[in-house]
Amino acid sequence: MIAELTTRLGWRAALIFVAGMLAFVALVASLLMHDRPSDLNLPLYGETKITPRPTEGVGLVSLLMAPVNVLKDAARAPIFWVLFGTFFVCGCSTNGLIQTHFVTLCHDYGLPAVTAASVLAMMGIFDFIGTIGSGWLSDRFDNRWLLFWYYGLRGLSLLYLPFADFTYTGLSMFALFYGLDWIATVPPTVSITVKTFGRERANLVFGWVFAGHQLGAATAAFGAGLSRTVLATYLPAFFAAGALCLLAAGLALMLGRPGSGAVAATGNTQTGS
Repeated sequence: MIAELTTRLGWRAALIFVAGMLAFVALVASLLMHDRPSDLNLPLYGETKITPRPTEGVGLVSLLMAPVNVLKDAARAPIFWVLFGTFFVCGCSTNGLIQTHFVTLCHDYGLPAVTAASVLAMMGIFDFIGTIGSGWLSDRFDNRWLLFWYYGLRGLSLLYLPFADFTYTGLSMFALFYGLDWIATVPPTVSITVKTFGRERANLVFGWVFAGHQLGAATAAFGAGLSRTVLATYLPAFFAAGALCLLAAGLALMLGRPGSGAVAATGNTQTGS
């Protein structure tokens, strides 16, 4: 839809449409969402007892300093840096690369923008299935091995893409395997964060982990654009992203090795899980 709107009315119209949709979603979230299940008199998922909201007051200064204080504690644990590094690779291989450059890459091989956007939409469908399935798997299987397979399969799909000949069959195969792995890395990463850093700090810690994701996305967005400008091809960027995903797959297994970093050793970071 966005590609069609851009083609017919220009990028400004598409940007206004996206901004309007974001404003609508923000309004709906502010009206309907709550901070905790206890706000609706409900227990946490998978539990039977209602966990009350903490009663201690939080001052403005403490609230503003909370992210920094949490980062200081989390940074003492090597496991945080493994999560940060793997999510850096996640950003390199998703937002910064595919979402930013995939349509232009397809254009370089003769595909119209709307057709390329349709393939991107196909990835989104498989992404929805993969993410929901990943959440189910994360509650039942070893999250380290899930991340190993997700990053590994994503890396192989990125290495395969330049050899797909950009035919309907080749791109469909890529959309299937890449799409299933697109956001599938989030549920096991969140699960490991919660189990390691505790429920009360997990959101802030994951926010810092996600900062690594966005740094990776920015790196890939710039790097891939530089590759196309200087070398007249995106292929080095895709090969690099695929190789980084394979590296991240190996790093994910370090999360469970002895000495990889238990947060309990940092003292006050562990608040319970």
